[in-house]
Amino acid sequence: MLSRGAMVAATATSNFCIRPYNRPSLHDITLFLSSFNRLKTSQVASAKPGALRVSSSRPISAMANAAGNGSGKAAAPLLSDADELINSVETFIFDCDGVIWKGDSLIAGVPETLDMLRSKGKRLVFVTNNSTKSRKQYGKKFETLGLTVGEEEIFASSFAAAAYLESIDFPRDKKDDGDKRIELKPGFLLEQDKDVGAVVVGFDRYVNYYKIQYGTLCIRENPGCLFIATNRDAVTHLTDAQEWAGGGSMVGALRGSTQKEPIVVGKPSTFMMDYVSKKFQISKSQICMVGDRLDTDILFGQNGGCKTLLVLSGVTTLPMLQNPGNSIQPDFYTNKVSDLLIKKVANV
Repeated sequence: MLSRGAMVAATATSNFCIRPYNRPSLHDITLFLSSFNRLKTSQVASAKPGALRVSSSRPISAMANAAGNGSGKAAAPLLSDADELINSVETFIFDCDGVIWKGDSLIAGVPETLDMLRSKGKRLVFVTNNSTKSRKQYGKKFETLGLTVGEEEIFASSFAAAAYLESIDFPRDKKDDGDKRIELKPGFLLEQDKDVGAVVVGFDRYVNYYKIQYGTLCIRENPGCLFIATNRDAVTHLTDAQEWAGGGSMVGALRGSTQKEPIVVGKPSTFMMDYVSKKFQISKSQICMVGDRLDTDILFGQNGGCKTLLVLSGVTTLPMLQNPGNSIQPDFYTNKVSDLLIKKVANV
């Protein structure tokens, strides 16, 4: 039996087990966010008042307006002098999917660009909303692609969820719940653990009705139960052949069934930006956020007070950027990351 105050998490393992979770340092931690994580505590309401700030998940349009990106803002200019941008900041934060790679394919020119920036003394940080891998696993992916990136330079939304839970002194035990299914029969009643204090939703290739119903019951019926999302990305790059439904589709299922908005710890929430800035003692005005998505990467940089560079190698196309209905405009845009290697960029 689990005592009250324990923390539980559901993973995609085939076995159901309850075991203690002795939390390591955040450098190594992963909460297995490839599935719905059910975090259990009787102390949810006693979160530290000084904990790191996390933005709630407001509609993108509202967040854009809050960041000062009204529909009347001038269209972003093409990056014409890469050296000027490079010399104006100390740190570059890169999104990964659609910027560094697509699926398992490295985007051309990335190694040379990263080497150039390091040679100029720039700090490089890699931030991704993909919650399916730990920092160590992402480190191996970078290595497989021929890139030398330290684990301390990698920040995934799974790490952000772990950091957030640590910041509110969440307990340290977890329960693996396996790949359960529901067999609907007359009179069947699914009972949830009444001590579950938070439901964390990340990208899940094996999402099923049991996970949705269980999470719904916890959020709706357990007093004070938190609803935390690693991200609300509409699409993701599982392969380089097409876009695939993203973590937002899983979050949307519980948002629809609970009629509640989640706390989002990934982009465009400023939680990871605040964490990175504090950890490395970086002034946000000295950061350039480089990404391929307007509603996550660029808004993330703008919400954090950073310079922003949109690359057209991923989700966002030039027509999308220049659409009159688009209210999120980066400081600059360019074709791909390797355009930073040259001073003058040809017209797109």
